[in-house]
This record gives sequence, structure tokens and C-alpha cells, in this order.
Amino acid sequence: MALVSEFLGQLSLNVGAYEPRLPTVVPAKDFDPDRDAARIETAIKTKGVDEQTIIDVLTKRTYSQRREVAFAYERRAKKDMITALKGALSGSLETVILGLMKSTTQYDASEIRASIKGLGTDEETLIEILCSRSSGELQEIKRDYKEMYKKELEKDVAGDTSGNFAKLLLALVQTKRAEPSAVVDYEKIDEDARALYDAGIGTKGTDVATWISIMSERSVPHLQKVFQRYKSYSPYDMQESIVKEVKGDLQRSFLVLVQCFENKQLYFAKRLNEAMKCKGAKEKVVTRIVVSRCEVDMLKICSEYKTIFGQTVQKTITEHTKGDYQKVLLGLCGPEQER
Repeated sequence: MALVSEFLGQLSLNVGAYEPRLPTVVPAKDFDPDRDAARIETAIKTKGVDEQTIIDVLTKRTYSQRREVAFAYERRAKKDMITALKGALSGSLETVILGLMKSTTQYDASEIRASIKGLGTDEETLIEILCSRSSGELQEIKRDYKEMYKKELEKDVAGDTSGNFAKLLLALVQTKRAEPSAVVDYEKIDEDARALYDAGIGTKGTDVATWISIMSERSVPHLQKVFQRYKSYSPYDMQESIVKEVKGDLQRSFLVLVQCFENKQLYFAKRLNEAMKCKGAKEKVVTRIVVSRCEVDMLKICSEYKTIFGQTVQKTITEHTKGDYQKVLLGLCGPEQER
């Protein structure tokens, strides 16, 4: 059946030990997929559609539970739940709900595909996803991408980008990053810090290949120490050096990488704030972050957001969005955290 193929894919994410899971969407207790399927069916059949029930059910279930609900719906209604939801919903709410019917890595794969197919490339999306995901996540995204589109992610990225920007993204997609080690190699940390300096600020021009190699192959805890050590060689920190040495999409990519190495959840908190508060809120960015992070680290993103901006994500969502879109985002972000 069509539904089964829609849901192929692993549920687990191979996230490194340095990236603890802090989701806002957790498995519902007393979960009954048949009862949920009946509620969804009634909500869809209701005159004018009962969007609130659809939001209540699907934002409070994990992807694996939503999948069970969809199978129960298909058994019950003899039709595909995703198709039924597409027919019943529209606009921003439809976009979010359909996003939730994919696993996190399937969703990432679909966002990458949308950013490179057709005329022009959405570099912003490509950079955000490829530069913020762990090697384990990228491996799953590659597998899901091939399963969903019958194409290799590397080939599509290479065909849609060029120059050093393409080389950096391809190096990340090739997932050669070392696993974190319990042993701290201070000699290697110093060597890498010196190499980053010598390849950029310490020379005329920039040896981008060296930067790409170090930033795409070293473990995250190692790089965090490298960037600290880097300051003993350079008058600028790593982010300042990137701004001075490279431009355009390559600069943006390196900056996202470094920000994510240093504090990934802070990077997403800042990105959310910027997207919600800019003129003509970047709904696409807000949707992507909330949908892709709600089962990964959204709780920590919310915490970082409150620390840096002095108010909750939920309050900002309430101020800058409306209607069912606001309700579904609030459902995925969960209640405001007590501090």
C-alpha cells in the first residue's frame, strides 16, 4: 500500500554521545493508535474540519506513534491518512502536519530535495541542514534521500553547487568525521589550531582545503578545544577569522558549522528569533526548525532562547504567528519551561 512506502525508514537517530536528546515531543502515555485514528477520522469528516483535534493528536505523538496511528487509520477508513490530511488541510498547518508524517531524517531529506530541484538553489536551507547535522544523522539522510528520490545526495549537491562551497558541502555529506574520543590529544589540538591559523589569518590568501579538511573530519569535542587553542595564535576568534577570510555561501557555511560546534541549540535559538522577528516572518525557516528539532533537542533550544532573549519561544510564537499555525507550533514546542 502507498502508506507503507511513505513510512519506510529508520526511527532512531545515530546521534553522538555529546548530543543528548532533549525533545519537546515525547511518547504519549496510554497510547492507543485505534482511538487516535478514530479521532482523526472524525475530525476530517467534520463539516469545516476539526483542525484542533488533528493538532492535539499529532503534536503529542512521536513519529513512531504517528506511524501507528496512520496504519490504524488505513485499516479503519480503507484510505491513506496522509492523502486524507492533504485533502482536509491547507496552508501552513498542512505543511507542518505533513512534515510530522515523515521521520526527522526523511523530513530533512525532503527539505534538501526541495532546496535544490527546479530553477535556482535555496542555499540557506542547504547550509542550515548539512552544516548542523551530525555524521550519524547525515548518513541516515543520505539513505532516506536515495530511498525517497532514487538519487544520490552527493551527486545532487555536486550538480547544484560549485567551487569551494560545493567542496565543503560534499566533504560534510561524505561523513568522514571522527567519533568523539575519551582521550584528549593536546598535541593534535595544537597542530590543528596552528594549521587553521596558517591556512587563513597567518598567510596571504586562504588555504580553504585545509579548513574544509579539519572542520569536516575532526570530532566536535576536539574542534571545540581547537577553537579555544586557536585564540592563542590568532588575534581573532574562529568566527571573526572566517568573516575576514572568505565570503558568500562559503562564509555562511563555515559560520554555521562553527556556531553548531560551539553550541548547536544556541544557533537554532538565534535562527528562530531572527526568522520570527524579521519583517514578513520567514515561516518556512520557523516550520523547518520546529518540525526537524521537536524530537531531537527542542527543549534545549527553548532553554537557550529564554536565556539569550529574555522571553520564551512560546511567547514569541504567540506574538508573531496566528491561527492554526500558531497552535500547531505551540503544540510542538510544549508548555513554557519553569525557570
